[in-house]
Amino acid sequence: MADLNTFYASWTPRILSVLRIVTAFLFIAHGAQKLFGFLAPPGMQGPPIMSQIGVGGILEFFGGLLLLVGLFTRPVAFLLCGMMAVAYFQMHAPGGFWPLQNKGELAVLYCFVFLFFWFAGGGEWSLDHLLRRRRVY
Repeated sequence: MADLNTFYASWTPRILSVLRIVTAFLFIAHGAQKLFGFLAPPGMQGPPIMSQIGVGGILEFFGGLLLLVGLFTRPVAFLLCGMMAVAYFQMHAPGGFWPLQNKGELAVLYCFVFLFFWFAGGGEWSLDHLLRRRRVY
């Protein structure tokens, strides 16, 4: 049992980094679709940059990039968590109470994963961790 606990303790920060990287990669695609038309349906026009959805695309893309490399993980995750809560309540909640009904599952999931990153940080494989290590020595 002690060996298993040691294994979990040593791999948890690494798996946290894997979760952060995969989440950020997926999140960046949402911003890229809004900003650059990446994988957008044919004929779909991007939103104006200074609209709420345009600003959301900027936060998704550039916030996702920062999360991908693990730089400023906690403040970026806090900002994105709030953004996804607003997105859920403005865009999805009017469509019904249940996330399955209003198609808001992804917004809720991102919101809570970002809340987790706000508390947990970026993990072992992040620029935050590398910079913190350099300052200690």
